[in-house]
Amino acid sequence: MRIDRTVETSAPTAEVFDFLADFTNTEHWDPGTVRTDLVSGDGGVGTTYANTSRFLGRTTELTYVVETYEPGTRIVLRGENKTVVAHDTMTFVPTANGGTSVRYVAEFDLKGMTKIVAPLLAPAFTRLGDKASEQLHATLGQLAR
Repeated sequence: MRIDRTVETSAPTAEVFDFLADFTNTEHWDPGTVRTDLVSGDGGVGTTYANTSRFLGRTTELTYVVETYEPGTRIVLRGENKTVVAHDTMTFVPTANGGTSVRYVAEFDLKGMTKIVAPLLAPAFTRLGDKASEQLHATLGQLAR
């Protein structure tokens, strides 16, 4: 499963990066997130977050770890629990008008029995990606003001 969306905002890249690199802010822009807490670290490589998400009416816990942290450019996180491994990559590109283009790619590798139903989940992942893109755009629009 893969969600790949690009969102543009007039907010400056440094501000957008700082906001999204703080993964506790997922509560503001990711419609699937119920809560994200910082467990350890300073936001850079090795930082760990505890994420509670809701998907298809079920609540799940994932532990995310920052794997790549390139200020103003890219952040990569890996989340895992007993049924899924998630890889989230955010890439930031300044735009000509002083704003930012953010590409968000979330890849989900399902484990165990969940793999069997993966094809049936594709439409739900697409809807989740669309909602996340809309909410991310709206949230970043607030930064631009």
